[in-house]
Amino acid sequence: MMSASAVVFYILSFFILATGLLAVTSRKIFRSAIWLLFSLTGIAGLYFWLQMEFVAAVQVVVYVGGIVVLIIFSIFLTQQSGKDLPAPLRSRAIFSVLAVCAGFVLTCVLLRGYVFVPAGHSGIAGTGVVDASVGNIGAQMLSTSEHGYVLPFEVISILLLAAMIGCIVIAMKPKPGDK
Repeated sequence: MMSASAVVFYILSFFILATGLLAVTSRKIFRSAIWLLFSLTGIAGLYFWLQMEFVAAVQVVVYVGGIVVLIIFSIFLTQQSGKDLPAPLRSRAIFSVLAVCAGFVLTCVLLRGYVFVPAGHSGIAGTGVVDASVGNIGAQMLSTSEHGYVLPFEVISILLLAAMIGCIVIAMKPKPGDK
């Protein structure tokens, strides 16, 4: 019999995978954005379930509150926000299915070499409870050492800037007479 913790994990996992699949297969672009919002909210729920409240809050604020809202605004600013997306070509659909299958097989092959032990159990060097306190996360975000996250934090800042510039370019309507 499964524990309640395993049931919660499977429910969250199914929700994330189902809404992610709906996000990439929906024919309406606005509905795809809404399904993406639900998928990212499910990931935040997974972080809450793992008792990493700060990371879950960052997930909600940055991705759900920032990226998805930016995507939705850019959809509303385009002229074709209510139209159906074109049907994918059959060759692209076949390639996508093959890529997913190859990724699944590669993941299974890579995971076969690892032994996962619950945190706090001995037996493998380096296992232990992760310190997810706000102070520790802040110190690692500002650190330039080997385990610091300053460079990825700056890359994400550039990514957000590029997304904002892209939304402005998409939203610019061509003047009459321009091709």
